[in-house]
Amino acid sequence: MKKIDVALVRWLQFIVFVIFTFAVLVYFSAMVLLPLELVALLIKLFGVFGVSSLISALIAIPIVGYLTFSAYKIPALGKMIVDTGVDLVNIGKARIEAFNEIADSVKG
Repeated sequence: MKKIDVALVRWLQFIVFVIFTFAVLVYFSAMVLLPLELVALLIKLFGVFGVSSLISALIAIPIVGYLTFSAYKIPALGKMIVDTGVDLVNIGKARIEAFNEIADSVKG
C-alpha cells in the first residue's frame, strides 16, 4: 500500500510541476505577445477608417514601439514584471519540494 501512496504523491507532484510550468510559460509569453496584439488591433482600427493594411502597419508599428519604449523607461516596471515571474517560479519550486516531504513521510 505504501508504494501506491508514494506513486500517488509523485503523480500529484508531477501534475503541480506541469501546472506551474505552464503558468510561467504563459506569463512570459504574454509579455512578448502583448505588443504584437496591440499592433494587430491598431491595424484593424485603422482599417475601420479605410486605411489600407500596409499603411496601417507602417503607422501602428512605430506607435507600439514608442509605447513599449515609454514603458521601458519607467524605472522599476521592468524589474517588477521579471520579479513577478521569478516569484511564480519560486512558489512552484517550493510547492514541488513540499511533495518530497510528504513522500518521505509516506515511505515511513
